[in-house]
Amino acid sequence: MSETAEAQSGAGQLARTLTWKQGLIVAMGVPILIMPSIADMSIPLWGMSIAVWVISVISGFFINLPIGELCATFGVAGMGGSIQYVFEDDEKYKNKKINTGRLIGALGAWSYFVAWFTVIPIFTIMVGYYLIDAFDLQLEGWMETGFYLLLGVAVYSYTIGTSLKGLEGGAKFQMILTLFTIIPLVVIVCAPFVMGDFHMDVIIDKFTPTDWVWDGNAFLLILSLLTIAQWSAVGWETAATYGAEYKEPAKDVPKALIMCGIACLVLYFLISFAVYGTLGPEGIEAAGATSLAVIAENSFGETVGLIATLLLMVGMIVIVQTSMQGCSRTIQVMASNGHMPLWLSKTNKYGVPVNALLFQAGAGFLVILSGLTASETLAISCPGYVITHGLCQLAFIKSRKDPRFKDVERIYKCPKGFVGISTGIVILEFFLFLPSLFWYLYTYSGVAYCVIAAFSILIYVPIWYGIQKWNHEKHPDIPNGVNWDN
Repeated sequence: MSETAEAQSGAGQLARTLTWKQGLIVAMGVPILIMPSIADMSIPLWGMSIAVWVISVISGFFINLPIGELCATFGVAGMGGSIQYVFEDDEKYKNKKINTGRLIGALGAWSYFVAWFTVIPIFTIMVGYYLIDAFDLQLEGWMETGFYLLLGVAVYSYTIGTSLKGLEGGAKFQMILTLFTIIPLVVIVCAPFVMGDFHMDVIIDKFTPTDWVWDGNAFLLILSLLTIAQWSAVGWETAATYGAEYKEPAKDVPKALIMCGIACLVLYFLISFAVYGTLGPEGIEAAGATSLAVIAENSFGETVGLIATLLLMVGMIVIVQTSMQGCSRTIQVMASNGHMPLWLSKTNKYGVPVNALLFQAGAGFLVILSGLTASETLAISCPGYVITHGLCQLAFIKSRKDPRFKDVERIYKCPKGFVGISTGIVILEFFLFLPSLFWYLYTYSGVAYCVIAAFSILIYVPIWYGIQKWNHEKHPDIPNGVNWDN
């Protein structure tokens, strides 16, 4: 069998084996995503950061339900798959040099990959932070980077190894890991209320910084941090990423999404509320990314606090697995559609895109080697998430308005009014969130980070063109995004 034929055969298709409960379990590592950002949000906004987290999670219900409709209706994998499927219109662009629909779909999927694959190096580095702090390791420079790389090898090996038999088997084992994550997380953030370490007056008296002024820069800061919060608090769309693998997408997709959204709303409020009310702005600034570890030690003592911290690290590995599974499916769909090298489309007998998993691991090691901190990596990856959200909402609107889809049965359909809501989200994402995010990068990190963030997205355009040329010469049976006869 040829490489192309093999990739397009049943062996290369994602299997429909997942129930909504398993999809929920796989996505329940998402609340851990608050950890890299909680200090970055609390230090400039103080108590107001709690409201920003809540608003961000609530926005996810309006953003993620259309994604669920697209995934369930078209049987595609998440935002990246949805954008590719809806914008692909070969008939419309058959006489054009560039198939703009294919390019837009590919760029949207790539932006999603840029946003989500960074979860892996971010949390590998976060695990390193916690270990260095817990055991008072004296590591600096290349010693520290080497330590992160060793952790990366261990985390990636575990994640890929436990993913090889598909989501159905992985979800069963991950349910155990999730319980070992969510339960300690809830216990840690509830302990200050029982121990008397939580003080409501800290939130009331220090809701905004003492020098806070409600001017243009203040609103830009709130807007930019709300955008960064989306990366964490709206991340439960991963429950829809497996739309092509649910047994009954009409029921499974909305159930998994809504239940995960409710859980995130409760947990994000509880975590941000407890951390700020316990440590205050000064304590959070001193603890930084290890704020939860400090709370655990204060509440339970050094030994029990260390155990709780180790369990939090298990949670970080859970979210790494969630990210790798979602991103690998995006890359697999891109490759199947001719937007990435064909070898990335191959799956094993369980429907797992193994080559895509290995590709992510290689990209993650490059980020770790770059020496960027977890916060810097997160900020640079956020523009990709904004672009993907904007394009995915456009895909939802197009799926409702385009005559090509007028007779398509909506296996799951969003409530009335969501086309208007999605239109508003598109405006917010492209005209408010994206500019404010680059303002934040420029103001607090410098122009170099703006360049890196933009480059990580735009570099894909020449890469895509090169892939189209390669496919034209080596795999002419794959639909091409460039009309080489013009």
